Amino acid sequence: MRAGAAELRGDDARHLTRVLRAEPGRQYEISDGQAAYLAEIAEARGDRVLFRVVEPVVSPELPVRITLIAALVKFDRFEWMLEKATELGVERILPVEAARSEKGLFEASHKRAERWVRIVREAGQQSRRLRAPEILPAVRFERALAEAADCRYFLEEALAPPLARQLPTARIPSARVALLLGPEGGWTDGERQAASGAGWLPVSLGPLVLRAETAAAAAIAVVMNSWCV
Repeated sequence: MRAGAAELRGDDARHLTRVLRAEPGRQYEISDGQAAYLAEIAEARGDRVLFRVVEPVVSPELPVRITLIAALVKFDRFEWMLEKATELGVERILPVEAARSEKGLFEASHKRAERWVRIVREAGQQSRRLRAPEILPAVRFERALAEAADCRYFLEEALAPPLARQLPTARIPSARVALLLGPEGGWTDGERQAASGAGWLPVSLGPLVLRAETAAAAAIAVVMNSWCV
């Protein structure tokens, strides 16, 4: 990005020119990671697209900084979770191996890093985010409990208080909220005790049993909308 102009190269440029058939005069919203702009294509050739910046686009800051700490589940479902968490506005995503996580997912997760970065980048573009969430390397459950935040919630089943009731009355702008989400088989008693001992508040999302990816989307939406009121 330079004064009044921007340049796009590589795969994204080739996608515009070869797949979307972009040509001079067409307008797109672009971002340099700091701000968004409405821009018009000045030149489009192969792996290089030049833009003329027309005007800035208002991109409001997210009201709360959410870290989703999600137990690893089968990768097709985990990647759906990544996409929707990005669209809903999480700032960070930390994969975690729980006692009942499927064997082999933790080791295999490191090979998916590049793919996951691409998924959240594309989801961020779709939802007009300036910056995609950060995806951290997967950790063991005990390490995840050490994550710092202003509010830390351990997603449980129906016996726990509803998440909405446990949110702070005073919603400080840009507060950090961590959501710890379990695997398909749920938490073990040992994990529940460890989370409670580390200061995490158990919360629920209602009386029904939810898939991990559904629970993630629901919890993020509850927190985000609570801070938007």
